[in-house]
Amino acid sequence: MERHQVAIYLAALAAGALVGWLAPAAGPVLEPAINPVLAALLYVTFLQVPSAELGRSFRDGRFLGAALAVNFVVVPLVVAAMVSFFPAGQAVRLGMLLVLLAPCVDYVIVFSGLAGGSNQRLLAATPLLLLAQMILLPGFLFLFLGADLAHVVRIGPFLEAFLVLIVVPLALAWLTQAWAARHATGRRFADAAGTAMVPLMAATLVTVVASQTPKLHSGLGPVASVVPFYVVFLVAMAFAGLGVARLFRVDTPAARAIVFSGATRNSLVVLPLALALPDEFAVAPVVVVTQTLVEVVGMVCYVRLVPRLVPSGA
Repeated sequence: MERHQVAIYLAALAAGALVGWLAPAAGPVLEPAINPVLAALLYVTFLQVPSAELGRSFRDGRFLGAALAVNFVVVPLVVAAMVSFFPAGQAVRLGMLLVLLAPCVDYVIVFSGLAGGSNQRLLAATPLLLLAQMILLPGFLFLFLGADLAHVVRIGPFLEAFLVLIVVPLALAWLTQAWAARHATGRRFADAAGTAMVPLMAATLVTVVASQTPKLHSGLGPVASVVPFYVVFLVAMAFAGLGVARLFRVDTPAARAIVFSGATRNSLVVLPLALALPDEFAVAPVVVVTQTLVEVVGMVCYVRLVPRLVPSGA
């Protein structure tokens, strides 16, 4: 499965889209499963990195500085350059800003690892990235949209995501590592869990895409108008992330992780924020879901292209 995981992920993406399109009634049934399957994926991901190694990575100030700079300085500047060209409509713009201004803290770790990125450092940065976006996102929305729209975004779903997707999986992974260090049964369980990475990633893609595709039926207009901006963002951030990595003089695995961190967005976590918006912003979740679909395809391309953009020994 590891040798053919890119093909598996593309097949999962296609299967999810097919299920969501042919059986739209499955969408509301699958949507509550997004956070559990994503939490399971992150648990297995955290389990791959010893807690001691994670602690050392968290003290890597150069990498953390690069991650914060690319996500909270460079990305807002790129979005600022694009925002005047965004499609008309407050709901569409709000959805685009919600997803583009929030850095990913979940499957970016998996895709970065596939491209030879430093998972340990990226894992160490995830709590900080999520906490920083919780604090900074209202301010960014105020700058781009004004006070009238910034206050409609609720922070509660962010707090829930931090607990469910970061705190609980990380704590369970550390407990499992402690169990494995003391008992053979724990070691066998940890080894078995490690083999679940690819199936869980595929399950995550199927669940997300199948649950959200039915929402595109009534929003094809906004979908068509926002896709080019998401594609341009992915292209621009590949080179912007490389520039930040060079500025901070990080090594090749760290540089690849920085490129992925700057390009991937927190669509799975901001989706509850979009769903909690008032009825007049009903198109915003569709705009967020569209970014998910574009980004997953983009990440498959990144896995092949980023190692060429940042070659070994660079």
